[in-house]
Amino acid sequence: MEEISLKECLLILRKRLWLIILPTILFVVASGIISFFVLKPKYQTFTTLMVGNPRDYQSIDNRLEYNDLLLNQKLVPTYGELVKTRVVAERVIDKLNLDMDYNNFIKKANVNLVEDTEIIKLEIVDTDPELATKIANETAIVFMENVKEFMLVDNVQVIDRAQIPNKPISPRPKLNMAIAGVLGLMLGMFLVFLLEYLDNTIKTPEDVERYLGLPVIGTIPMANKNK
Repeated sequence: MEEISLKECLLILRKRLWLIILPTILFVVASGIISFFVLKPKYQTFTTLMVGNPRDYQSIDNRLEYNDLLLNQKLVPTYGELVKTRVVAERVIDKLNLDMDYNNFIKKANVNLVEDTEIIKLEIVDTDPELATKIANETAIVFMENVKEFMLVDNVQVIDRAQIPNKPISPRPKLNMAIAGVLGLMLGMFLVFLLEYLDNTIKTPEDVERYLGLPVIGTIPMANKNK
């Protein structure tokens, strides 16, 4: 297979430069339209919970008991699963009079457990920032009520209530348009080299020597039709 020099590659790209520019522009414009006018912005907020109350398990010399801390850390995964149960979700839906079912609720909610800590972060994503905040805070309240009901303990507290987010987390128009531009550029370059590969016509004296192995004796210039 014959190798192509860098200079030849640049000449090939330059010859069909429009085929590179066109898909790049189309991809960027399409991505911008979709990001700004089609996709709905989504907002994320979170409530932070802590398992255990330090005041409840201090020793006589006012130091935290290690066993109590370890026990609470082991309870965190269990509590994390409890947050996502149907009982919690349906109670939140009922209290806030939400127009959604359990499956839609779970899609909006995400529980993150901070490793080696007693911290649980409940994240809610919704197209309405105020509704996302209400769901996050109400879910925390319902969850704590369920812990008291099912676990018969009162060892969960809210340490950071959800706040109304100011900026959406998605879509990200600039990032989407940048990615679309790169994809359009790559597609254009691929098409240019594909067409060049499929084009087996001879256009220059160099092509005669390269493909036919014959020396060029002379060339006939194009006639000027105006003369």
